[in-house]
Amino acid sequence: MFPELNSILNSTPDSFKSSDFILVSDRRADASFLIHHHLSFYLRGLVQSFSHYSAVGQRLGVSLAQAREKGQLVFLEGLKNSIGVILQEDTSQETQPLSYLRTPGAGLEGLFRFVESSVRQSGDGDAGESWGPPVLLIDDLSVLLSLGVSVGAILDFTLYCKATVCSELQGNMVILVRCEEEDADDDEEGSNLLQRGLVHQCNLALHVEGLPTGYCRDIHGQMEVWWRQEGETICNRRKIFHFKVHDKGASFFARGTSSAVL
Repeated sequence: MFPELNSILNSTPDSFKSSDFILVSDRRADASFLIHHHLSFYLRGLVQSFSHYSAVGQRLGVSLAQAREKGQLVFLEGLKNSIGVILQEDTSQETQPLSYLRTPGAGLEGLFRFVESSVRQSGDGDAGESWGPPVLLIDDLSVLLSLGVSVGAILDFTLYCKATVCSELQGNMVILVRCEEEDADDDEEGSNLLQRGLVHQCNLALHVEGLPTGYCRDIHGQMEVWWRQEGETICNRRKIFHFKVHDKGASFFARGTSSAVL
């Protein structure tokens, strides 16, 4: 995990808010490092394989294989299972959450039922080890758009997940969405429309973009942090930080304070 990001968000693994919905989004940049941070921070994904996250977890000092064996981690390997579902070669119980791939217009009820059963089954470990409230982590939600699922159906899915995970079970959600270019038609059923809808649902939004001035060796992009306090209808407190991603972490600093610009 990234201590500097924990300091920005005023959160640590031993002391963090429950019932939070954290939205991670990016445009002209890759925000995957924030998913890796929250995966190691919380110790449940769609695009990458389990081996990918396991390798990242090892670099960050977290054993996902061990967590999976203990039942602490539930992983839906959407990329691996989707082909069989699309070709209707696999109708096993394991692939039922992906049934929307055959009929996208039917909605995401099967996927939600999988999430619901997984988070309700999570609890204490075999040796009485307390795991705390559940965490739902999705990487990345916008891929559902390319599979024919509507923005409205996805927003309904996240609302149901938020009601179950955050409100009922006092857990947390972290969801990644990849945005289109700013000049894309925002009226279309695209990721920009999805991202705006999710901003109204979340408590904290982390939006990563490339630098407006272009590539820089010492600054990889900027991260805008939007906070929404309890009872507020919009995220009205915002700050922008520059960042640089390393092999085993990332550095964050206020704009204009990097050694590259001093």
